[in-house]
Amino acid sequence: MNPFILSWIAWLLIWLLLWAWSKRTRRHESSGSWSLHMLPLMIAAVLLSAHHLVGHVLEGAVVPYRHLFYTVGLALTWAGLAFAVWARLYIGRNWSASVQVKVGHELVRSGPYRFVRHPIYTGLLFAFLGSALAMDQWRGVVAVVIVLAGFVYKLRLEERWMIETFGDDYRDYRRRTYALVPFVF
Repeated sequence: MNPFILSWIAWLLIWLLLWAWSKRTRRHESSGSWSLHMLPLMIAAVLLSAHHLVGHVLEGAVVPYRHLFYTVGLALTWAGLAFAVWARLYIGRNWSASVQVKVGHELVRSGPYRFVRHPIYTGLLFAFLGSALAMDQWRGVVAVVIVLAGFVYKLRLEERWMIETFGDDYRDYRRRTYALVPFVF
């Protein structure tokens, strides 16, 4: 079986197993807001996993295919998924799939959270980038752009809620760390 599909399935199984481990919710975003960051992820997943798209418009090669792109892409996918799982385990019971504030929510600033404020998004973004790189088709590029847009929307909402919840502690954390990619954004 395709190692990318196996990697993403393993990640999804870990995610589903950990889902019930979260604290109770005190505040959550609307379903409309949730769809604005989940729909891009679903579209990107289809773009990366579909064998062929109608019309084949986005199936052209970005660069001449080389085995190196596949190998680097697989390594980047594995590293991104591993980083996301590390962040998910580290944030523990404060995690949620949608933007939420939990009962007894804690501000986590250590582990992967000392490098970036949203390490799960960082890991998933790099995993999508790795999968797209190995695919070497324009639909992979489009998928990464779509995922990035969804994450930027979600992290902006999340950041507002964290400032409302933690005030100056979060503002200080925000000044000292990057949102998604160290030294970039």
